[in-house]
Formats: sequence, C-alpha cells, structure tokens
Amino acid sequence: MPNTLSPQALDTLSFGVPLAEGVSIQDRLRQQGFGLLSAEAVYALIGPGADSCADAMPMWADLPADEYLKDGGHYRYRRHGSFIQHVSVGGSTDVLDLVPHRPHWQPTSYNALHGGMLRRFEPLTPEFMALPFWQPLVTHLGRLFAEIRPVARWFIETHQFRIDTRDGVGRPTPEGAHRDGVDFVVVIMIGRRNIRGGETRVFEVDGARGVRFTLSEPCSALLMDDCRVIHESTPIIPVGNPNDGWRDTLVLTFRSGGFLAP
Repeated sequence: MPNTLSPQALDTLSFGVPLAEGVSIQDRLRQQGFGLLSAEAVYALIGPGADSCADAMPMWADLPADEYLKDGGHYRYRRHGSFIQHVSVGGSTDVLDLVPHRPHWQPTSYNALHGGMLRRFEPLTPEFMALPFWQPLVTHLGRLFAEIRPVARWFIETHQFRIDTRDGVGRPTPEGAHRDGVDFVVVIMIGRRNIRGGETRVFEVDGARGVRFTLSEPCSALLMDDCRVIHESTPIIPVGNPNDGWRDTLVLTFRSGGFLAP
C-alpha cells in the first residue's frame, strides 16, 4: 500500500478491502475502529467558523518546549488544555467548559516512557480558544463520538504539538505504538515543512492487520476508537536545513469516565 494518500483516498482507507465512497465517518469507526477525514470534510464538520483555522496555524510557532522527554531530546513543543463537554440529547446545545488548568497524566500501562508522571505543560492561549473554529470543532467531534458511544459528558484533553528536526531527528511518538487510555483520539494535521518521515501507523489491538499512511494535507484528520486500535508516528528527519524542519499537529482525546489521574 502506498504511504502517501490523496484527500480522496483518505476517505476510503481500511484494514482490508477499501471502504466504499460515501460511508460515514461514524460507520467507519464502528466497522474498523478508525477513519480519516479530508480537510474539506473537517471544514464541513466545523461549519461557518472553519475559515479561522488558517489563523490558528501560525500559533504553532510559539509553543513552549516539552521539558519531560526522557530520551534527552529537545525536539517537542506543546501546549495543553482540558475541557468538559456536556452532550445535549438533541445534539444542538452542547456546552463546552474550560477546566482550570491541570497536569497531564497517563499510567505506565499506556505510556511506558512518560507514564506515571504529572506533566505540567503551558496552557492553550486565550487567543487560540477564541477563534471561531475552536468550539464547533470540539463539540461536533464530541457529538459524533456520542453517536457511537452514547455519553452525557466527555472529558477532553487537547494538545498542540510541534516536532522539529533541530537535533537531526524528531520523534512524534517516542513511546512507540500505544493507546492513550481514552475512548476516542483525534489527530489533526496542521502542517509539515522540510521533512521526510512522520508516517502514521494504525494497528488492530486484537489482530494482525494494520495500515500506514502519511497525513500531509493541512486540517486533514485521523479519528480512532482508542479501545480498538493502537497507533504511532515514525520519526521525522530534515530535508535541507535542520533548523527549518517541523511537523505540527493538534491532538484531542475524549474520555467518558473522567480525566486520567493518579
């Protein structure tokens, strides 16, 4: 299977025979535990505020360094925020509450490298959260996931990531193939510059099948049922000036049972 896909091919990627065009993202998640959305599909999900996605992209150039990397690297930058979404029965009046800033925590059973630590990252900026795309993106994703796994509330964590190549190599997932210990995970591609690598790999939790592809279209997205698949992204290396190579993503996790905590 080629590892670089057109936006159209993203919509039909599967573990086996490609899914037919027009299969909803909800049915793709039900059938195989993951699905991909082109940027056009993400914009349609957001609605009228989608144009402001472009205003958010430069904000990835101003992320603080991740000081918790146990491999000694200096290639990851991030911000973090936590929210609670109250899902309405009719699906039209969802409320998204910003939670007082809190540390990020994962057990070692899900993150053998960085689990077991309370990691305190800088918060999302008010300017980012005020952009018109932000709340519709989160609440529409939450509503979509509630169609698959009905809940009254989602506990949502958001991460802005930049992985760069100033050290010669950057590792989007230094912990390797993993689950996040949540219900659903969303990885949105923000941009890539002067790199190769950064291939995404998704595997069945209880099977031998997997897929590999490279998200390259800005605002295209990978949606995963974290109970059914594991995922990783391969290291990135520079093409040209190592000081000008990077991969930016927005990662959101949705959990029904409260935030992960010690």
